[in-house]
Amino acid sequence: MRRRRTDAFGLSFLDCICCGFGAVILFYVMMSAQGGLRRVHTADQLRAEINRLDEAVQSGTRNLAVLRNSIEKADADHATALAVAARLATDVKTQREQLSTYDEDSLARRAHIDALKADIRSLQEGKRRLEAGSLQHAAPGQDTHTTPEERRYITGIVLHGRHILILVDRSASMLHEDLVSIIRLRNANDAAKRAASKWRRTVQIVNWMATQLPPASKYQVFGFNIKAEPLSGGTPVGWLDGGDPQALARNLQSLQAIVPRDGTSLINAFSAVRLLNPLPDQIILITDGLPTQGKTAGARKYIDAGARERLFDEAVASLPEHVPVDVVLLPMKGDVQAAHRFWKLARATNGTLLAPSKDWP
Repeated sequence: MRRRRTDAFGLSFLDCICCGFGAVILFYVMMSAQGGLRRVHTADQLRAEINRLDEAVQSGTRNLAVLRNSIEKADADHATALAVAARLATDVKTQREQLSTYDEDSLARRAHIDALKADIRSLQEGKRRLEAGSLQHAAPGQDTHTTPEERRYITGIVLHGRHILILVDRSASMLHEDLVSIIRLRNANDAAKRAASKWRRTVQIVNWMATQLPPASKYQVFGFNIKAEPLSGGTPVGWLDGGDPQALARNLQSLQAIVPRDGTSLINAFSAVRLLNPLPDQIILITDGLPTQGKTAGARKYIDAGARERLFDEAVASLPEHVPVDVVLLPMKGDVQAAHRFWKLARATNGTLLAPSKDWP
């Protein structure tokens, strides 16, 4: 019997080989499926993240719109607040202006009342002088300028010269004795300035001086602030007749129309004395304090007491010699050197210093 031949590559071997290849293929198939599942899972996660980010962007967009609305509302509120603040500032300014107007009106009313009182006193004094004059005409031989009543008022000042010059300070300081009130009146209207009690008192003093002029004398009235000029106006400057009531009335009327303003230049006032020919033999100076400027305005806005004293000394040096200067001083508060300086001037020129009470004349 023939021996069976053994074949190494038989059916069993092929089966094994096929099974191995099948296992490998199955392994690769399983691995590929697992990778696909992971990719699907990763894609799902990424998609979920994208959806979340989309929702966040949409939420941020909505919040951004809300913030923009809030900013626009805040801007509108800010603009409204600015408008309200501007309106309130305008209202405050208007109220302050109204209050200032009320203060000026009240000040003008008080000044007007003071002026009326001064006018009443002047009329009463004129009435007394007329009555005294009538009595003196009834008794010849008496001096019409030396009655006891007048001596009580003039307190030593007697108009005795043949050529009498009256210098009237018309600067802004003649509005009041207090610096704060001067500043307030300086910003008022011209009517309030003319009605200021101190200026009305100055006008009454000049009026009183005019009534005391000797009939045979010559006179002139100069008003001065930063410059000096005669109330009668006209050039050349000459003397007026003391016995001419019409010329005197015109001078007093011009004085009534003056509005006090600007600073005080005493040297210009004293220099104007030399315009008169002949020179005066008596000067009546009506002022309230030391000068604030020289021949021209200084470079500085404010001036101290020492500089004002130097300006006073320069002005006195420009006076003609041997001319008596009688001073009627209406002192300002705080100008402590004025009384001493004007007293020395009056004493050096054989004149008189008068610092009258507020109810004089």
